[in-house]
Amino acid sequence: MIDRPSVYSDWETEYRNVEAIHMKETFQSFPSAVVAIAALVDGTPTVMIATSFTVGVSYEPPMCLFAAQKSSTTWPQLATAECVGISILGTRHQAHIRQLGSRKAANRLDGIEWTQLPSGAITLYDAPMWLECSVAAQVDAGDHHVVLFEVKGSSLVNEHEPLIYHNTTFGTYIPR
Repeated sequence: MIDRPSVYSDWETEYRNVEAIHMKETFQSFPSAVVAIAALVDGTPTVMIATSFTVGVSYEPPMCLFAAQKSSTTWPQLATAECVGISILGTRHQAHIRQLGSRKAANRLDGIEWTQLPSGAITLYDAPMWLECSVAAQVDAGDHHVVLFEVKGSSLVNEHEPLIYHNTTFGTYIPR
């Protein structure tokens, strides 16, 4: 049996450290999906990546959410679209992660196969899953906007392995 303290004497210094840099490191240790959120905006294919995505917020109606940094210059553009495509990135996208998240927005989709849905939503080929969504609500949350989406359509392709973001690296889930 492991000897565990009944009282943490260093509680205030060790465990109440909620400074932004510490919390960023703490949150990055939580494995999460990597998604591309994309749409045609004013005739231009527009995309951003996010690791703050959650499914299963509601099943009736189907809803999901993500958090966008308030400093993002891409989210305000995407927020104007009728619908966005949310592609869960797969192992075939791993080589393109930095490109999809680049500050050079015009080049983010270069060499990446994608399709435009009738709503203007854009999805990436070889994604294990994609969703077509409309914005249902947006709430301010500190230095982010929490965006709630209503799912309008979906596709599931089980032969593609999803990418996972964990401790500032991208990889895959290996069942044991």
